[in-house]
Amino acid sequence: MLELSTPIKFVKLVGERIAVELAKRGVETVEDLLYHLPFRYEDRLNPVPMSALQAGTMASVIGEVRGSVLLQTRNMPLFEMTVGQGLSTVKCMWFRGTYLRDKFHVGQMVALYGKLEPSRSSAGKFKMIQPQFEILPSGGGADAEILEVGRIVPVYESLGGTTAWGAKLGSKWLRRVIWALFEELEKQGGSESLRPLETLPQAMRARLSFPGRLKALKSVHFPDAGTPMVELMSATTPGHRRLIFEELFYLELGLELKRRRMREREGTAFVTNVKVREAIKQVLPFHPTAAQKRVLGEIASDMRRPQPMRRLLQGDVGSGKTIVAMQAALVAIENGYQTALMAPTEILATQHYLSARKLLGEVLSPRTGKPYRVTLLTGSLDEATKREARGRIFRGETDLAIGTHALIEDKVDFDNLGLVIVDEQHRFGVQQRFRLMKKPGALDPDVLVMTATPIPRTLALTLYGDLDASVIDELPPGRTPIVTRRTTEERAEDVWSFVRKQVEAGRQAYIVYPVIEGAKDDQPELDFPQDPEPDAGEASLRVAAGSSAAMRNGSEKLNAGKKTNATKSKSTKTKAAKLSSKTEKLFEPKKALRAATDMYEELRLGPLGGLRLGLLHGRLSADDKDVTMRRFQRGDLDVVIATTVIEVGVDVPNASVMVIEHAERFGLAQMHQLRGRVGRGAAKSYCVLMTGGRVSEQAEARLDAMVRTQNGFELAELDLQQRGPGEFFGTRQAGMPEFRVANLIRDRALLELAKVEAARFASEPDPAVSSEEKDAVWARLKMQWQRKYGLVEA
Repeated sequence: MLELSTPIKFVKLVGERIAVELAKRGVETVEDLLYHLPFRYEDRLNPVPMSALQAGTMASVIGEVRGSVLLQTRNMPLFEMTVGQGLSTVKCMWFRGTYLRDKFHVGQMVALYGKLEPSRSSAGKFKMIQPQFEILPSGGGADAEILEVGRIVPVYESLGGTTAWGAKLGSKWLRRVIWALFEELEKQGGSESLRPLETLPQAMRARLSFPGRLKALKSVHFPDAGTPMVELMSATTPGHRRLIFEELFYLELGLELKRRRMREREGTAFVTNVKVREAIKQVLPFHPTAAQKRVLGEIASDMRRPQPMRRLLQGDVGSGKTIVAMQAALVAIENGYQTALMAPTEILATQHYLSARKLLGEVLSPRTGKPYRVTLLTGSLDEATKREARGRIFRGETDLAIGTHALIEDKVDFDNLGLVIVDEQHRFGVQQRFRLMKKPGALDPDVLVMTATPIPRTLALTLYGDLDASVIDELPPGRTPIVTRRTTEERAEDVWSFVRKQVEAGRQAYIVYPVIEGAKDDQPELDFPQDPEPDAGEASLRVAAGSSAAMRNGSEKLNAGKKTNATKSKSTKTKAAKLSSKTEKLFEPKKALRAATDMYEELRLGPLGGLRLGLLHGRLSADDKDVTMRRFQRGDLDVVIATTVIEVGVDVPNASVMVIEHAERFGLAQMHQLRGRVGRGAAKSYCVLMTGGRVSEQAEARLDAMVRTQNGFELAELDLQQRGPGEFFGTRQAGMPEFRVANLIRDRALLELAKVEAARFASEPDPAVSSEEKDAVWARLKMQWQRKYGLVEA
């Protein structure tokens, strides 16, 4: 008898050997397989006729193979096939398509999916480059007829591996296995083994008009005839919505429980008396904005409570988050507690240290009448200096400890830690934040998390869902808009001339490059390190599983229907000659990236000769980086040539120009942060986005957005849409939930609903929900979601 927890090897058509490979892809149980959902659908009940196709659209096409040929161009083999419906035809092309030479035969029915491009050689005709394909059955038995034709057919990501039989584990195989699985589950009907199948209380499902779980799963895998294709492709059918909501509901329920348990912990109830207010007023460099006052009030209110604070502080570039964080630190210090400020890079930690020394160096603590004691602890310090810093922290001789990951090492113990400030939280991950929170002490410290980049609401509800949020939504007075312009490297001389004029006017400039040296070096700093793919219609480049293995084998036998060998040979040579120049353009050598070290020498000896240039990148020692930044801040350098190490934390009010070379390679958040390094003084400031080589469609959208707006929240939403939640911060976020069904960009409304329903379930006893259903919900949360995300006990 099948249960949701039944190992996949016991499912019909799977077995031991296939189960081993499926486990590598996260499919270990019946439930895992049921949640391997289709990523698109094909309407094989009412296929779109070829005569109705439109260029530029992604389309599913069903037709008959009319002929195929393998062409040998100068650069690579090219497989070409013609598919027809009556008098209409579509030409399909696969680069390096040797592996397809024996795959297709004249008369076969095939389903194709890809982007339609107008044919250059035949008016009114279309072509598909690298389309996905599936050969349709011709009398393959009852199951094949039921599942492959005459219905809306699900298409799955292949679960096949690289083994010889792995190619069989594509959509056809999955349809058969999952269909048989549903038949078996439906036979069991009211069996006790299926009782855990339902995960939402019946009253909740009725109120939200959601189907049962098994019904929802089957409707998503095998939609009924008449289900609108628009709803299927946008995942808005009732079945999709129920499964998405279920996933988000348990995420938000775990976060809600985590918030509630945090409120039950014992923290420090700080007081905000006259001395605290006096200390805060001493360090204000300007009149605070209304937003800063509001946010500080929210933080102070949290700190006065006996429960530990867990708060997210976010705001746009230059909105004054750091000064608010320093004020929060003073609340803790003036109560006799230590504060720890952790930054992700040494340059940022050092910048915070210097800023804190400047801010606190000239004032005395109203509580002690003595100067504030600030200590820096980073990994690159020599062992003796680190040992001395750790000793001061342990003995309570430090009020404010600023550092990098070195602060969370086991060797570091605080005397009386009261507040933890984590800057750029996304670069640490959830567990590192917890390690600093768990430093030995009788009480949990308060925690203030800062982000350099505004966070879209969908991420704030998930990644930071356990934190209360504060937003600084206005800039300090005196900030002038930064003029942002695009240009190409062909106009580089004009850009350097502009930089020189700005320096002559008494200003300073940054010039940022994507790599330190060499074409491929240091590219992990980049958000988009790879060159854009050749424009092959931007169709999906995925091919049938196992194709790479087949590609390596076999001779280049040609198959062009019933043509004679002589005709084929002549035709092949003619087509190959025409295609050779096209493929040469598509696969011409890629232009090397300009690098910081190379351009430092070129600019120093050339266009910027005579100016005082400095070089700053991640491979320099901490001392060298510190010296360069201090010289730039003092005005001893006119221009700094750098990589993205200056992305955050660098504050030089006299700098008025930011030039970003190869801007097409940077993400919106990176460019927005780099732009934020200028515009910090009274002078008019400029950001020049210089592109080199091919600029993809997405890069065009990023660059246009940078020119159009300086609103970081607007840019963050576009960045999220382009890159997805997991890569939003440039590298995959540690602690970011991985969803099986939900998509944070697409399903924002359901996420909001899930948050409301989770809070309601946790706080309001609903008489319509039985105790058995409540217990089942909490049991599932504890079993699956705590194990998967660590959201409950963290």
